[in-house]
Amino acid sequence: MRKWGPLIAVCLGTFMLLLDVTVVIVALPDMAGALDASLTDLQWVIDIYALVLAALLLGAGAAADVIGRRRMYVAGTALFAAASLGCGLASGPVALIAGRGIQGLGAAAMFATTLSLLSAAYEGRDRSMALGVWGAVSGAAAAVGPVLGGVLTQSLDWRWIFFINLPVSVVAIWLTLRAIRPSERSARRLDWAGTAAFALFAAATTYAVVRAGEEGWASARTGATFAVAAVGLAAFIAVERRVADPLIDLSLFGRPSFMAVMAAGLAFNAAAFGVMPYISIWLQTVLGMSPVRAGLALLPLAATAFVVAAASGRLLHGTPHRWVIGGGLLLIGGGTLAQAVLDADSGWAALTAGLAVSGVGVGLVSPGLAGAALACVPQQNAGMAGGAVNTFRQLGFAFGVAIFGTIAAARMTRSLDAAGVDGAADAAHTLAGGGAGALRGTATGEVLRAAFASGLNTAAAAAGIAGLLAGIAVLVWVRASTAPAGLVQTNTPVPVERR
Repeated sequence: MRKWGPLIAVCLGTFMLLLDVTVVIVALPDMAGALDASLTDLQWVIDIYALVLAALLLGAGAAADVIGRRRMYVAGTALFAAASLGCGLASGPVALIAGRGIQGLGAAAMFATTLSLLSAAYEGRDRSMALGVWGAVSGAAAAVGPVLGGVLTQSLDWRWIFFINLPVSVVAIWLTLRAIRPSERSARRLDWAGTAAFALFAAATTYAVVRAGEEGWASARTGATFAVAAVGLAAFIAVERRVADPLIDLSLFGRPSFMAVMAAGLAFNAAAFGVMPYISIWLQTVLGMSPVRAGLALLPLAATAFVVAAASGRLLHGTPHRWVIGGGLLLIGGGTLAQAVLDADSGWAALTAGLAVSGVGVGLVSPGLAGAALACVPQQNAGMAGGAVNTFRQLGFAFGVAIFGTIAAARMTRSLDAAGVDGAADAAHTLAGGGAGALRGTATGEVLRAAFASGLNTAAAAAGIAGLLAGIAVLVWVRASTAPAGLVQTNTPVPVERR
């Protein structure tokens, strides 16, 4: 236990925080019914967690250098547990969204310290083994989320997807305090202004996309919110150019390979997971499947992702990053496009092949993406590169859920309008938000099934194209490298002394 205690502590926290990115997916219909939540509410239940995690990840890494990584990890885990309890006890959508946001804050404090804690705890072959296990755990966590969420929701209650975090957090904190030594503190200054500006940009962008689905892309409120996002981005760039200890060295974005990897991180989570919440709602509220069956319907992605992620480090040792990451994104894009084949008579089996292909891509991309980012930058920027790619991954999920939900609802609106349904726009948002049962009196079951299928097809096509374009970008712009793309070596360059 003394030897592998740090690995177990860090992997428990990593699995838990990444699991919670997607664990709510299968529980959405139950949440909507229990809390009287709308489509917009459900989007924010998913998005606010990933958004806060992404917006604060770089800042949390810098703060961990100042206050100590072990202390930051323990504090983040405790906050995550408290927020999980609040989510489980939520009496309405606003309380649940607020709890999810606080969860994201705790998750950022945890995630920002994981690699540094492992790098400090192990050396040589043990470090390679530890980072390999961590890579497999992080690669599979998000994919396993819907399956575990379905089991907990059906066997207990949707609130248990949050309550289950409490005992896991207690064990993780106990192991951390027992097995991990405190780290030295840095004298660097915290970039509060940069953190706030980046958070403003990310939050305003997501809010604008979510609201655009109801108010229109050309509405004054949507335009004003995008303007706020632009101001936040401009402020972030201005701050990072002048601050003594920036969150990210902006000169890195002048490297085509680094830009391509960041785009890959953004497109990866968006293409692989951005449509899954709406697939889950379709499976349960339109096809009438139980939460467990809906989770199992998504198992092809989770199972293939786990197997490929665990095996890729050994089987693809020595393969250049560009081929593994680029090829994986092409598989994700192709697999997601293969899911855009639904009609009014389609069942869950129509998704199986596409999900399995996407899962292979997820298993390739997830463990090796950080290594690809590290290979694009000088050694002294390794910590920044690792934090940046994780930030872009979580932003990709938040943006993907918002954008593809808006696309799906817009296509459903056109389908319902063509079928002569009154108030097609409102009906589409009700349908996409899990309210198919409430629309049975205004449209036939076939009309509703056809409308939802058309929305999913359009969203999946958009996600698939994003994955394909990102894969091409990696193949074209990420310079050839002989560095291994597998799990063992890709993470080892992360320096102990900084994030």
